[in-house]
Amino acid sequence: MIPIWKQQARSGDGPVIWDYHVVLLHVSSGGQSFIYDLDTVLPFPCPFDTYVEDAFKSDEDIHPQFRRKFRVIRADSYLKNFASDRSHMKDSSGNWREPPPSYPCIETGDSKMNLNDFINMDPEVGWGATDDGGLQ
Repeated sequence: MIPIWKQQARSGDGPVIWDYHVVLLHVSSGGQSFIYDLDTVLPFPCPFDTYVEDAFKSDEDIHPQFRRKFRVIRADSYLKNFASDRSHMKDSSGNWREPPPSYPCIETGDSKMNLNDFINMDPEVGWGATDDGGLQ
């Protein structure tokens, strides 16, 4: 569970505690990097440095159990391999915790649900590379 500030789900200055959160990092040919976060109240897209400072803040201010880890996945690999049937959005009785997105579930020819492979921080599992927060 990780804190992220400047999220639509929380008014004021406090963070939202997500079990995971997906953003797109775009590194432009001009060298400027932008974060695309559909849940932020920051500009969209947001300059990388602004997003890190305002939404992630410093790990020094965060209790160690909430320090963020990252899994960085190339967009083409994510689009080719990611699948979610949204079962993680339901409670133990099968009811939606929150209304699901209106668009269809994402699946591949190989999988209907592999979200855990994407949010697992074991570098031997899933796609991409894990990072303990040093996204400088």
